Amino acid sequence: MKTVTRLFALSTLALALAACGKKEEAATAQPAEAAPLSAPAAGSDDAAWKKYLTDVVTRNMGDITNAPFVYYLASNADQGSYDRQLEQASNAMARGVTSGNMIAFGSPDSARIADMAVASFAKAEPNTFKGVRVLFVGAAADQERVKAAVEPSGATFVFVEAK
Repeated sequence: MKTVTRLFALSTLALALAACGKKEEAATAQPAEAAPLSAPAAGSDDAAWKKYLTDVVTRNMGDITNAPFVYYLASNADQGSYDRQLEQASNAMARGVTSGNMIAFGSPDSARIADMAVASFAKAEPNTFKGVRVLFVGAAADQERVKAAVEPSGATFVFVEAK
C-alpha cells in the first residue's frame, strides 16, 4: 500500500510540476479549463478513483506549492491495509506538518477514510498545523466529524463532497 500511496503522490507532484512549467504559455493563451471530474460510481476500479482524487486535490491546492500528502484507501482494502495507512497518517500528524502543505484524505469508502482522518488527528497537538490545508473528499454525512477532529490542530479544513 505504501507503493500505491507513493505513486499517487508522485503523479500528483508531476501534475503540479507540469502546471508550473506551463505558466508562461498560459499568460499568452488562456485555454478553457477542463471541467471537474465526477466521482466514479460505487464499485468502480481504483484507477478511476485515483484519477478523480488527483483532479480534486489539484483543484483545491490554492496557494499550496508543495506536493500534497494524500491518504487514499481502496474500496476493497483489508484491515491490514487500513491499519498500515492509519499508522502512517497517525505518525505524520503526531510529528506535525509545516505551514504551506496540504494533507488530503479520500476514498470510495467515505466512512472508513473519515475514521482514519479522525483517528490520525487525535495525535495532533493543538494549533500546530497553522498554514496547513486539510482536504477531505467524501460524503456530506462524514464532513462534520472530520472537521471537528481537524480544527483543534489549527489547520484549514476543506471539504469536497464526492459526487
